[in-house]
Amino acid sequence: MSERLPGLGLGLDLTHVPAEPRGSAVALLYRRVGAGVELFWVKRGKALSFAGGFYAFPGGKLDAADAEVPVRGASGEEAALRSAAARELFEEAGVLVAEGAEGLSQQKVDALRRALLAGERGWGAMLREEGLSLRAEDFRPAGRWITPPSVPVRFDTHFYLVELPAHARADLWPGELSEGAWISPAAALARWGQGTALLHPPALHAFQVLGAFTDEADARARLATPPYCPGYVSQRIEFQQGIRVVALETPTLPPATHTNAYVLGNGELLLVDPGSGDVKQYAKLLSLVAGLKSEGLRPVAVVLTHHHGDHVGGARAVKERLGIPLWCHEQTARWLDFPVERHLEDGEVLELAGDVPQRWRVLHTPGHARGHLCLVDERSRAAVVGDMVAGVGSIVIDPPEGNMRDYLAQLTRLRDWPVGTLYPAHGQPLLDGPGKLQEYLDHRAQREALILQAVPPEGASLARVVEVAYADTPPLMHPVAERSALATLEKLVAEGRVREESLQYFRVAG
Repeated sequence: MSERLPGLGLGLDLTHVPAEPRGSAVALLYRRVGAGVELFWVKRGKALSFAGGFYAFPGGKLDAADAEVPVRGASGEEAALRSAAARELFEEAGVLVAEGAEGLSQQKVDALRRALLAGERGWGAMLREEGLSLRAEDFRPAGRWITPPSVPVRFDTHFYLVELPAHARADLWPGELSEGAWISPAAALARWGQGTALLHPPALHAFQVLGAFTDEADARARLATPPYCPGYVSQRIEFQQGIRVVALETPTLPPATHTNAYVLGNGELLLVDPGSGDVKQYAKLLSLVAGLKSEGLRPVAVVLTHHHGDHVGGARAVKERLGIPLWCHEQTARWLDFPVERHLEDGEVLELAGDVPQRWRVLHTPGHARGHLCLVDERSRAAVVGDMVAGVGSIVIDPPEGNMRDYLAQLTRLRDWPVGTLYPAHGQPLLDGPGKLQEYLDHRAQREALILQAVPPEGASLARVVEVAYADTPPLMHPVAERSALATLEKLVAEGRVREESLQYFRVAG
């Protein structure tokens, strides 16, 4: 992604309107083990558009038919949500929590589940025909969470605490979920701390609460009252320990609407890319930092990945409010009209003291911008990658600041480092870092082939090349496509495969 290019925005509505949250329900399935509990968690397939690759609990969106299923002890929305939780629990984990289910053989339960998943039987009809009934008491309310406004797909999710019935067993079948297993809260939190299991705030809170399980009533009370969650929207998002994200609304290229500011560390803190100059936006970041300071953590510097306006908009205000220095590459510093206290160089390590120390390796990754930096955590291989890749939209390489040959070389370097989870400036984390980077390399190679094919021996203008090579792109976005196409043409010229004369491009034979 990049700052908006001249002319972009004409005819586009760039006002961010948050998506309306959809109703959904989640079952926190637990079983007692000794003095504590284990929970059944699932890993969402990495190809899923929402929370792909994250660990979560069985659940999903509310279907219209869920409201038609009677639930003894509940009515209206409360009944429909419990019905959805019961259905999702059965579909995803094979656990049928219904009165009468204890009399069914495992073979019968599997057959019912198979028919439900195949659409051969409806949920309500299946329960009625098998003489089964849902009870509100089996699904105890355990909190409500609403996806933040910055996320394109949002849910208003009700959580229910469900104890595994004595007759039931949890079993994951291949499909949208790639893993399913029983795990203790301590083991799950250890995985989160190591960065091998990413958790959204509701799942993190559930494991933290149930790690000190005494009885169900106490657990439900604590599950329903999470801290830093006004209006059911979490103000603390820490996908893995020591990597917190605050999405700030910025003037960036659509479809992105926000730039992620990151707060790194478990004692000493780095603040990466406070990109919004709107005080209402960067106040969100300052509020998070104030809370962390009250807990004994200490910000030490603002770090910029590069100079584009949607990454530096709030940098001066944040550094002055907190009284901390600004660090960036010298090629970024030359674009700024406020002081830079330290120039970061390729290969140096930023050490952060704390309960769990962090060491962030600085990588100079020019291509999108000459001073572009990435930070890679030496322990977990998590990488804060700025605009090298995006979780939403695409990356523009805009000459002369942008250089396609450099960009492709740095994508390859990051892939081979290797990195783990990628934390981009726009959109959600990308869990398979090497896979995503290879995907970008493949896409650029395919686009380069189309551009080369669109350059005839007799010559064509840049606009004509884009018209042909980007036929799959809406014409409204062609001004953006022109910039990356120009970068690719410059690469082809440097390689001797295309020549340029008087703003016309000619394919070289051979």
